Amino acid sequence: MSGTPDGAAPPLLPRPGRWEGAKGVLHLDAASTMGAPDSLRRVADWFRSELSMACGLGLHPAPLAGSTIRLGLDPALPAEGFVLEIMTTHLSVRGGDPSGVFYGLQAVRQLLPSSAFARAQVGDGPWDLPCGVVQDAPRFAWRGVLLDVARHFLPLDDVLRFVDLLAMHRINTLHLHLTDDQGWRVEIAGYPRLTDVGGWRRESQVGAGDDAPGDGRPHGGWYTRADIAQIVAYAADRFVTIVPEIELPGHVQALVAAYPALGAGLDVGPDGRPLAPEVWTRWGISDHVLSVDDATVAVLCDVLDEIVDMFPSPVVCLGGDESPKRRWQDDSRVAARRAELGGATDPELHNWLVARLAEHLGRGGRRAMVWDEVLEGPDVPGVVVASWRGEHGVRVGTRRGYDVVSSPADRVYLDYRQSDDPDEPIPTGAVTTLLDIYGFDPAAASGAASGAAGPDAGTTGVLLGAQANLWTEHIDSRQVLEYMTFPRVAALAEALWSAGERDGKEFLERLVVHLGRLDARGVAYRNLDGPKPWQKRPGVLGDVRAPHELEAEIARMVAAFDE
Repeated sequence: MSGTPDGAAPPLLPRPGRWEGAKGVLHLDAASTMGAPDSLRRVADWFRSELSMACGLGLHPAPLAGSTIRLGLDPALPAEGFVLEIMTTHLSVRGGDPSGVFYGLQAVRQLLPSSAFARAQVGDGPWDLPCGVVQDAPRFAWRGVLLDVARHFLPLDDVLRFVDLLAMHRINTLHLHLTDDQGWRVEIAGYPRLTDVGGWRRESQVGAGDDAPGDGRPHGGWYTRADIAQIVAYAADRFVTIVPEIELPGHVQALVAAYPALGAGLDVGPDGRPLAPEVWTRWGISDHVLSVDDATVAVLCDVLDEIVDMFPSPVVCLGGDESPKRRWQDDSRVAARRAELGGATDPELHNWLVARLAEHLGRGGRRAMVWDEVLEGPDVPGVVVASWRGEHGVRVGTRRGYDVVSSPADRVYLDYRQSDDPDEPIPTGAVTTLLDIYGFDPAAASGAASGAAGPDAGTTGVLLGAQANLWTEHIDSRQVLEYMTFPRVAALAEALWSAGERDGKEFLERLVVHLGRLDARGVAYRNLDGPKPWQKRPGVLGDVRAPHELEAEIARMVAAFDE
């Protein structure tokens, strides 16, 4: 932050591992230059573009030795780690890899006035940086946010903006939940009905509860292959990996609406013929489920082949959560598969399907990720488990040899209400405050080993990191999305990046400065003292739960785990 007293720790977020202050400042102006090797050209171009737009600083390329800003790689530093040294004559950023240099430049930007985050130049500086040294590296390799674009579609430009905001907080994984009962959001060339039919619904439920009305307004949209290419490339430039999720075998009513033959135990009409469902217009869990016959598995493999072609992520999520099996009981194809497998139970059959698809992904060099319901059945070697039903799945999963990502509903669900104020918009779930998320430690309660190895490292039994999940039943616009996400993601970022003791009071002091950066970006975040009048949704009921009720529900759901 410009004007930081000599030696005083600056309000960086996440909190750095090491800061050593020094006297003096480095002044950036029109004559300032930037030097970087070819391996860091894209990082340099990004930073030059951002500061040119916000500060009017051209940062023209120059030989490394004589530049004002000097970028370089240092193999002695860890992945994503960096050292930033600021002197009165120049600064240097050395990273363990290009992402480390990128995060070092994000720190440089935070040391400037908040207007350095604006989309146009609104001030003349001074663009002064306090002298000192920052050395930093992340605690966890997987630092993620799940964004549900199936319940409510988010247009392309808004996804790109969301990527920018995540990268600003050193979040390196955006898990895109692309399909669900209420919509299919990605173009699959071989199966056009997935979007032509599954990509929209005739209306949406407003609020929670069986009696909640519909809005009478069609809702839809999907990402073309060109859209996905743009999202992936834009995110890669900001060191964010896009992890796609294709839900199965449940949460598939939109898929079954498009291709009824893939569904199990369909209802029948008066003429005895199976009835195709509509894309679901209600929230909750539909009981539609996929069949497990060879023809259905072949279609799913075709779909995954197109997904792999679009998304270079080493991990592809197959869902696997909340999958009612009632319709399996009435399907002859499912019965035949059970018999073939020696009378397989529902969890065994579920994991058989997951294993088949995980093997298919593996042949293409990818790794499957599934929700923690996989722990209810036989082991599926090699998959990553996303533990959402509390932290029990982290303990059980790592003990059984799985790599795990922690995303507990009772700790880091961003669609849950931010206070017990009844004015919170469509209040849902248990209260999950900013400081609740700041206090989240994925390793502390899990008893699991944590590692900095990435999800493609091939290791097992490791806690890879964590992610917060943002389900969008009640989030129907970018403004509501940002209200629910920020500044809680700032707390998540520090919880997953920074090591050491935590001090909520000190975090809030730095956060106040950080809110100025969000203001400069025009983020519609939640004020620390509650929603603004236009952020409320009076008269629309949510689904409020007390903490003990959520804990009891999670305990009931994970009782099937075998420790």
